[in-house]
Amino acid sequence: MPAPLGVIEGFYGEPWSWGERADYARFLRKHGFSFYIYAPKGDPYMRKRWREPFPKAHEEKLAKLAGQCHSAGIEFGVGFSPYEIYLAPFDLEVKKLLQAKLDVFNRIGVDKFGILMDDMKGDLPGLAERQLEILNWVATRSSAKQLVFCPTYYSSDPVLEKLFGKTPEGYFEKLAALDKRVSMFWTGELVCSKTYSPEHLRDAAGKLGRKPFLWDNYPVNDGPRMCKFLHLRPVTGRPAAMGEHLAAHAVNPMNQAALSKIVLLTLKASYEKGEGYDPDKAFRKAAGMVTCHDMAALLERDLPAFMDKGLDVLTDEEKRSLKDDYAPFLEARENDTAAAAREITDWLSGRYNVTKDLFLTQ
Repeated sequence: MPAPLGVIEGFYGEPWSWGERADYARFLRKHGFSFYIYAPKGDPYMRKRWREPFPKAHEEKLAKLAGQCHSAGIEFGVGFSPYEIYLAPFDLEVKKLLQAKLDVFNRIGVDKFGILMDDMKGDLPGLAERQLEILNWVATRSSAKQLVFCPTYYSSDPVLEKLFGKTPEGYFEKLAALDKRVSMFWTGELVCSKTYSPEHLRDAAGKLGRKPFLWDNYPVNDGPRMCKFLHLRPVTGRPAAMGEHLAAHAVNPMNQAALSKIVLLTLKASYEKGEGYDPDKAFRKAAGMVTCHDMAALLERDLPAFMDKGLDVLTDEEKRSLKDDYAPFLEARENDTAAAAREITDWLSGRYNVTKDLFLTQ
């Protein structure tokens, strides 16, 4: 049984344009995906500056995007990340600020409401109890069809404890008491997992007390290191059988909206084809659908340059040559060919680079 598939726009760096988001709503519906979750860490009002009200124009854009998703026939979600809300007492003042944001989300018609407490300080006594108090309060005030919580420790990856402190004793056992109607995000054995086995997902379900809502960090390329690569190879390590162990499967795409569609289509093929899935064939078909036959051939040729070498290894001459190769497609009219070509040339020019300072301040 395949899990519901969708996209979570949860990357650092430059967010997509509102036009690209609207286009995604149509693309997702056309290809059998069922939801879109807006959660860019680059939106300060959704994370570091969550206590501040949305500017009127920003709320209007969110409301318009919600309407576009609903018109396309997919669910609209947000990933709201009230940064380190649990470090202060959950008092009347904090509740008023939180309620103000909930009022906006309720007003615009959010279907999936994500409360994200990832990438925050975690080695605190009573962390789970504090988070549960907030979640239970939100659950009674949100009109969303589904609530999804991202815990501070959302993977088995030891890097999380290096960055955010040691997991408090009994953290997951206490979180498992959360109402079973609330789903929980999980990225797998690693923050950016290369494979997902049914065995691991069963173990994760036991840890979380429910089937995980998978936050799949491929092909995301949002950090200071990852932004130097275009993750365009077809998905592997995601067997169709994993679907029965998931509440849903959300893909975190690249900062390059058009190019990310290629990888999304290979994931859909992996679920549809099962054991007959051929990654190379899936890539050729997907690249041709998103761009055109000639550009798809170029993309396949250049996968090692984009994924193995990256910007720091490619020479200036190699970058110039690649730009020349994709220049003829910049005015193409087929599908997303021109948009994808522009993303490649902009990436080669360093326009998608995410600095360490930007990464740390979002």
